Amino acid sequence: MDSSTRPGITNTAVARKLRRLANGASPRVLDLFSGAGGISLGFQKAGFHNVGALEIEPLPALTHAINFHGADPELTAMHARPRDMTRIEPDELAEELGLGAVEDAIDVLVGGPPCQAYARVGRAKLREVADHPQAFKVDPRGNLFLRYLAYVKTFRPLALLMENVPDILHYGGHNVIEEIVEALDALGYSARYSLINSAFHGVPQMRDRVFLVAFLRELNVKPEFPKATHHMVLPPGYAGTRAVALRYVDLLGGAGYYQPDLGNESLPGPVSAKDALNDLPPIKGTSVKRGARRFTEQVGYRSDQEITPYQTVMRTWPGFESKGGVRDHVIRFLPRDHLVFEEMRPGAEYPEAHATAVRIARREAARRGISVGTKAYDELYTSIVPPYDVSKFPNRWWKLIENKPVRTLMAHIGKDTYSHIHYDSSQARTISVREAARLQSFPDGFIFEGAMNAAFRQIGNAVPPLMAARIAEIMRNSLNVAALRQAELPG
Repeated sequence: MDSSTRPGITNTAVARKLRRLANGASPRVLDLFSGAGGISLGFQKAGFHNVGALEIEPLPALTHAINFHGADPELTAMHARPRDMTRIEPDELAEELGLGAVEDAIDVLVGGPPCQAYARVGRAKLREVADHPQAFKVDPRGNLFLRYLAYVKTFRPLALLMENVPDILHYGGHNVIEEIVEALDALGYSARYSLINSAFHGVPQMRDRVFLVAFLRELNVKPEFPKATHHMVLPPGYAGTRAVALRYVDLLGGAGYYQPDLGNESLPGPVSAKDALNDLPPIKGTSVKRGARRFTEQVGYRSDQEITPYQTVMRTWPGFESKGGVRDHVIRFLPRDHLVFEEMRPGAEYPEAHATAVRIARREAARRGISVGTKAYDELYTSIVPPYDVSKFPNRWWKLIENKPVRTLMAHIGKDTYSHIHYDSSQARTISVREAARLQSFPDGFIFEGAMNAAFRQIGNAVPPLMAARIAEIMRNSLNVAALRQAELPG
């Protein structure tokens, strides 16, 4: 009897994919909403083969193409083309990327539509896509996610991964991710999700994100998530945010929720900011001048610091080795705030930073003999004290704590790096592009296209590659089990 007709496997394309994996081929992954490629990089590290990506913004699309398909100029140009998911059909994308017949093109689909795509779509509308793959055209509020489901239905991957912000657990007063589990169930997938903090998996950043893993039900694979490799007690703010995020999980049944492993005190402590950054050469904030920042100049590593295990991974990542240094260790021109950066306490936020600036201004005025209330004092005050309202921007600034992971890197770091002020007071500055990449677990040989702002934004938007790799390893093991089970069948 042919293996494709055995009980449980009725789809010949699924059987072909499993036989291919059983014969030792790497699982093929397509990255939707790829950005710079954090998920792609993690899956590549776990032994997957990236066959392409779909990204609407030109610079992230170019970054992805350069890093994953950069050996051939024509291939790079083809992969670097920005693509709009709402304007290209799955079979057209497969053809453009040279993947062959769409039903055989890929094994795994990864990515995550923006959270806004889920707004009030509702259970009924999510189910519609099973019978009406063009439903996204009817309801533009949820078009990206409905379109994503259409891609799942057409490509019919063996497995998929979705990532999103914690708000998806209580968006618009309902647990959207639970509704996604139901929609995937209607398409024949078993899905589970978890709220995971990357600091428990070796990333030097306290970053909470929701991850959903699904497998075709006929594979008889139960989605699993990785065990923690590091342990820490999250600060009260993170614990509170997680409690809020999870408040609808049990309320709506929580059938697909997987409690994440948080490890215990027998595990190593988290990777800290210093563990991640102290081998990079110092930059004095006062040394930076106005003008464009170039990524082409390579700077060598410090030779006076012991290399940490994390830094070794960043320097020696297969395919992205550093070759002796980094090329994008550049920072913003911030002429007003060096004195404040230098005197801020580690862990201090904007109200404390503002008070520090006021103290510095008064001290400097006294040193110069300038009286309060004079024009000279006002000018001095303005040159030192930031103008932002303390009551409106409590978290605008934050100084890293060298022996702890950093706070979540966000997309708006492209406009404002005050959220990550370097822990080394003698440097008196915010973090560099490469330091942001290190904190997001991008290896030193990974190239970011565009100017400094664009690079920061791409980094802040990305999934940490090491976090993606941890999940990808579990998924590959599960696929191997399913493939070997298929190979053992007669026929």
